[in-house]
Amino acid sequence: LQKLIHLLQATDDPLIQEQALITLSNSAAFSVNQDIIRNLGGLSVIGGMLSDCVPKVKEKALNALNNLSMNVKNQEEIQVYIAQVCRNVESAPLDSDLQLAGLRLLTNMSVTSDYHHKMINSIPCFLHLLSEGTERTQIQVFKVLVNLSADPAMTRHLLRAQV
Repeated sequence: LQKLIHLLQATDDPLIQEQALITLSNSAAFSVNQDIIRNLGGLSVIGGMLSDCVPKVKEKALNALNNLSMNVKNQEEIQVYIAQVCRNVESAPLDSDLQLAGLRLLTNMSVTSDYHHKMINSIPCFLHLLSEGTERTQIQVFKVLVNLSADPAMTRHLLRAQV
């Protein structure tokens, strides 16, 4: 895992980055690896890939962070990327794998109300995706909205959102 993280830092080759991110994502399916990746500084390295200009690299980084977000300590570190993830969801092509990867991460990050306030500005986008997206996108958006709606502090923001 340490070598994969170092590889991500050392290369600019998108194909190598994708493969390293896929491997880290698969490794993060095991809870013991989630702690190891965090302790090795992997969350910030993977989070840094969200600003990459190659959509496939962003998508793989989102998938890795999604698997890593199943851990509360990891969520504390991943939450700093929520605004960037929301921007990626908004700017990604409609119904794209990149958009869906971002929505899946936002679903996990919105299970508790700890980070709902970081998603307020994206509510109009979520509602737009609900009306314009395919069924796959709609289901993912519904999951985020259901999580947000469970928080009484979000009621006003959800009802006042401009679509």
